[in-house]
Amino acid sequence: MQCFNLEQMKSLDFATLSTQERQRWLQNAVVPRPIAFVSTLSAKGIPNLAPFSFFNVMSSQPPILVFSPALGGKTATPKDTLNNLKEIPECVINLVHFDIVQACSLSSSPYLPEINEFEKSGLTPLPSDIVKPARIAESKIQFECRIQNIIELGNLGGAGNLVLAEVLKMHVAEDLLTANETIDPMAMEWVARAGDNWYCRMVPNGYFEITKPISTIGIGFDGLPEFVKNHSALNHNTKAFLAGVSSLPDQERVEECFKNSKIPDNQEDMMHRLEFLIQQNQVETAWCLLLGFYNYYSGNSKK
Repeated sequence: MQCFNLEQMKSLDFATLSTQERQRWLQNAVVPRPIAFVSTLSAKGIPNLAPFSFFNVMSSQPPILVFSPALGGKTATPKDTLNNLKEIPECVINLVHFDIVQACSLSSSPYLPEINEFEKSGLTPLPSDIVKPARIAESKIQFECRIQNIIELGNLGGAGNLVLAEVLKMHVAEDLLTANETIDPMAMEWVARAGDNWYCRMVPNGYFEITKPISTIGIGFDGLPEFVKNHSALNHNTKAFLAGVSSLPDQERVEECFKNSKIPDNQEDMMHRLEFLIQQNQVETAWCLLLGFYNYYSGNSKK
C-alpha cells in the first residue's frame, strides 16, 4: 500500500479558512453523502420540503436519524425546516432515488416560508399515519419521525443544527423487498451528494460485499506468511482480504481444492483467478489457490 509523504499531501489549517472555503473542502472530501428529503409543517399549516446531505442513521435503540440544517453561510439565517421543527417537532425523512432527484434539487431553491414546496417541486403529499407533516408519495422509503432534540453547534453562518429524529414508523415500497423481507439495495438507483454540483447514482455494478469480521477473528496482517506480505503483485486490499481468515487451510484442504482444477500456468493466470475469487468473497478458496500455486512452483509439493 502506498503511503504518502508530507510533500505529497496538501494540508489545510481550518483556522485560516473562510466559512465558504471550509464548507467546500468538507463537502468535496466527505462523499458520497445520503440525502434526507425532509418534509415539515409550519405552525400556519404550510408544508415545506428541503434536502439535507449532512444526514445518517445514528442509533437503532432508540431508532435515531440525524440531519443538520445549517445556518445561512453569509447571513446566519435559519432555514425554514429548522424554524418549522421548533414550532411542530415532527418531520418525515424521505429517501431520494434517481427518478425524483431533479424535484429534490428544485425544492432547495430559497422559496419564501409561505410557499408550498410540494406544489413547486411537483411532488405528491401523502398523509402520514402518526405525524402531521406529509410524506412524499414518490419516495420509495419514508420515515415518520418525532424530534427528540436539536443541538445547536453555533450562531455564525454555516453552523450546523443537529436534528435528532426518532423514527416512529417506516414505510418501504413492496418492490424494494426481497423474498426474505429485507431491502434489496440494487432494486432502486439511490442518489447521494458529492461536492459542488455533483451527485452519485448507486447503480447495481457499484455494489460489492465484504463479510463482516465479527463471527471469526482474522489472523491479521501480521499473521500473513512472508511470501504474501512481500508479494509485489498483491495490493494492500488483497492482503487485508486474505488476513481475514481465522486460520490458513492445511495441505489436505489445498490439495482437495485442486482435484478438479489445475495449478495456474503462470502468475498472471493466478492473479486473474485470485481477483475473481475475491470478487466472489471466497477467501478460503483464494488461500487454496495462492498456497497451491506457491507450493507447486517453490517445490514444496509433488509435481
